Amino acid sequence: MSILEELKWRGLDADCTDAAELEKKIAAPITLYCGFDPTADSLHVGNLVPLLALRRFQLLGHHPIAVAGGATGSIGDPSGKTAERQLLTKEILDRNIASVKVQLAKLLDFETKQNPARLVDNASWTVGISFLDFLRDIGKHFSVNQMVAKESVRARMEDREVGISYTEFSYMLLQAFDFMVLRRDQNCELQIGGSDQWGNITAGIDLCRKKLGKQVFGLTLPLITNADGTKFGKTEAGAIWLDPKRTSVYRFYQFWINTDDRDVIRYLKYFTFLSQDEIAALEKQHAENPGARVAHKALAKAATDLIHGESATAEAVRASEILFGGELKGIAESTFNEIVGEVHSIVVKLERFSGGKFSVNVALNLLGLSPSFSQGRKDIESGGIYLNNIRVTDAKQIIIPSDFLFGKHLLLRKGKKNYGVITVKPSSVTSAH
Repeated sequence: MSILEELKWRGLDADCTDAAELEKKIAAPITLYCGFDPTADSLHVGNLVPLLALRRFQLLGHHPIAVAGGATGSIGDPSGKTAERQLLTKEILDRNIASVKVQLAKLLDFETKQNPARLVDNASWTVGISFLDFLRDIGKHFSVNQMVAKESVRARMEDREVGISYTEFSYMLLQAFDFMVLRRDQNCELQIGGSDQWGNITAGIDLCRKKLGKQVFGLTLPLITNADGTKFGKTEAGAIWLDPKRTSVYRFYQFWINTDDRDVIRYLKYFTFLSQDEIAALEKQHAENPGARVAHKALAKAATDLIHGESATAEAVRASEILFGGELKGIAESTFNEIVGEVHSIVVKLERFSGGKFSVNVALNLLGLSPSFSQGRKDIESGGIYLNNIRVTDAKQIIIPSDFLFGKHLLLRKGKKNYGVITVKPSSVTSAH
């Protein structure tokens, strides 16, 4: 199966220039690139489709280049945007690129001797070019009529209130210039990107033909949307980032576990390297027993392994099991801290526990799991209250030092899904998290 055939099977083919000719070209290894603008200090799950496509090409012997937009990122791509991006300083862009490079090393192989991935910054070939030289050598090859006809530009121009600045209007020229430089200096013959990049990619193809007399190709991948029409990778809490400091490993794992049943098989194809046979087997199990969530677990494990490693995934799985009533024995404190960050948590003064008067019922009331002490007693007597995932049977049960996990945490649960954590600190301040 060729890379184009694999992408088609995975549902990752949107548009392609001269597909028949490209099919011939990729019979032998070629160099291709995908660009990303370092607008943040982390990539997010929305970046994964094109970057994993680079990896798919690499696994079949091709030579991938990841282009960091130190130049284009300082302007901002209008594609898919309804408003002007905030301009970033060179210092912020450099810092973002350094952070993202660490993440790219998990997605691409920079160490293999056969076809190592390369990371380049387009600021390196634009920094010495004057504005007049760029207009004379590059700008003259672009018709304003053609540029205005591009979807990314036209959509913004039709919005009279927002419009588009000359700065963002020029973005297309810079991306086209990238393709020309990479074709000239690195023999790069293919650019890939999301379907919103079609106009920018074809502009680069035209420039390579006019300036170099060379044929190059463009391949776009679909922009992913959820089955309910919402944007992929967005949650109520915001974007799902690859950096664990921005999105915890637990929350990252849960994002994939919570995939809509209608999307899970598609996402296995998009975001994992599982084979056709493996995904077909998961699809069969999902159809026969969707409640078992076998496909969801396979998706979450594969995606989290890829970005965070198997050890971190195992911790996230353990934390997930605990929030479904799993045993706490042997849990690592780092795993429990993931839970603390995901459920309602309060900090209580250590002094409140002195004298042996702090009961489970008081804890339920402080956490809001039971609105009153009388309701708390009823909840306990009905068997619906758990302390550290062990059912509480005595409505008068007092919390003792050995109940504290790691000497400071109490995990309380009401029913199946309502959790709360109390953390004690020898501070005179009580605060909610």
